[in-house]
Amino acid sequence: MIETPVNLREVGRLRVLEALHTTARSSRPELVRVTGLSRATVSSLIADLIAIGLVTEDEGPEDPEPRRTGRPAQSLSLVPTAGYAIGADIGHQHVRVILCDLFGAVLWEHWVAKEVDRAPEETLDLVAVLVNRALQETGVDRDRVLGIGAGIASPVEKGSGALGAEGIMPGWVGMRLTHELQLRTALPVRVTNDANAGALAERMYGAGRHTGDMVYVRLSAGIGAGIVSNGRLLLGARGLAGEIGHLPLIADGLICRCGNRGCLETVASPVAIARLLSDSWGQPVAPRDLPALIEQRNTGALRAVRDAGDAVGRALSTLVTLLNPRLIVVGGDLAGAGEDILEPMWAGVRRHTLPSAMESVEIVTGGLGDGAEVRGAAGLVLADAPQLLSAAPAEQPAAAGERAEPA
Repeated sequence: MIETPVNLREVGRLRVLEALHTTARSSRPELVRVTGLSRATVSSLIADLIAIGLVTEDEGPEDPEPRRTGRPAQSLSLVPTAGYAIGADIGHQHVRVILCDLFGAVLWEHWVAKEVDRAPEETLDLVAVLVNRALQETGVDRDRVLGIGAGIASPVEKGSGALGAEGIMPGWVGMRLTHELQLRTALPVRVTNDANAGALAERMYGAGRHTGDMVYVRLSAGIGAGIVSNGRLLLGARGLAGEIGHLPLIADGLICRCGNRGCLETVASPVAIARLLSDSWGQPVAPRDLPALIEQRNTGALRAVRDAGDAVGRALSTLVTLLNPRLIVVGGDLAGAGEDILEPMWAGVRRHTLPSAMESVEIVTGGLGDGAEVRGAAGLVLADAPQLLSAAPAEQPAAAGERAEPA
């Protein structure tokens, strides 16, 4: 029995979509070069993609070298509104949802303060409400949403998608977030840890765009790291790589919410810093007070932040020695401290790392601010947009706000 051959036209269509997704604009000659397809095949595929509304063609040259003879190559690009992705960032005390076009441009965004750790059902219902609001207020048809990406402040097991939230988000232990969000939204769902989402966003759109080897460290109520190695997220056997917040730093330190003593989170998170200042000053200090104290150059707050930076640097030195990244990107609430957190982090890494490993490492604040995690969540979907678009039915998509008339 002869096996059915691979549909080479579908393979070619995917190659063209992948090439167009990696650059804002291209041309037929450039697509021939990048994809390895023949000129005739590229022209035929582009004609099909234009007809179904996935690709648009503009008049005028876009080649860097002007042509001396012949007609200038026409500029080709994906239609940004041919598909959409939704991102959801579920933190310990907030929910943020965005709607993006194919290139990650944020078209709608909403943030809600919410005590999340012990309220999974209420939180997921809220995410579903925000998703519906995003579609209604932008006029985007649900059929044109490629999926939802969700980042959550909990370890997420690879494969099963179960949350390893023991001691971290008590009400969420064992919950399969993918399934629960699919039930509420009727959309495909992908889930990752919030630090991994932040790493993906900074790699796609922010400070890490020009390197394939980086560590994104999120310094918020929870501390975690997203690791990019050779351009790909490093997840580990169960998807739990990068949980640096639970590396032990002080043998007889405070008991962490994970059950161990002296974890990095107990000394370097905004919660830990605020607790230290409260105990030292004999008056309440909340994590939300720290930005103002730093801006006022309060000496006690600055000392506490710098000590936290040194502790984070010591923890990161292990990752630098093991993984040899080129870039460390700092995000989360404490990133706003700027050099007051970066300089002691750098000093802590330098003191505890092989000199040769330090030669190529740079430490910077993230380029996306507090939107990194939610944009990275949407990026889980957008990273696979060419495959998702290629597999979609070949029919002309309606414009945003319009619904196609039934046949």
